[in-house]
Amino acid sequence: QVQLVESGGGLVQPGGSLRLSCAVSGPIFSISAMGWYRQAPGKQRELVATIIRGGMMNYADSVKGRFTISRDIVKNTLSLQMNSLKPEDTAVYYCNAQILTEGYWGRGTQVTVSS
Repeated sequence: QVQLVESGGGLVQPGGSLRLSCAVSGPIFSISAMGWYRQAPGKQRELVATIIRGGMMNYADSVKGRFTISRDIVKNTLSLQMNSLKPEDTAVYYCNAQILTEGYWGRGTQVTVSS
């Protein structure tokens, strides 16, 4: 079973940057896609960015040009570089891994963008 542990969240001022990391363990070579999702208070969880096995990336319109997803197969990590952060980016960010139709989730890391 895949296990995911997120880190790197925190408090940052508007316009600042953060880098989230997700440590991956388990049958990593069975993973077909990985991604970052977020959930703000009172809102549904939403897709932020995904990367599939072939390397194709997909981003939510709200983060295009500001966020970059990457995967390091050697280090078994998934990262999300977040630049030009806005207050509306405040949320709990979750790491996701897909094996066939099964989805695995981490516990999340809080990102707060505030002055």
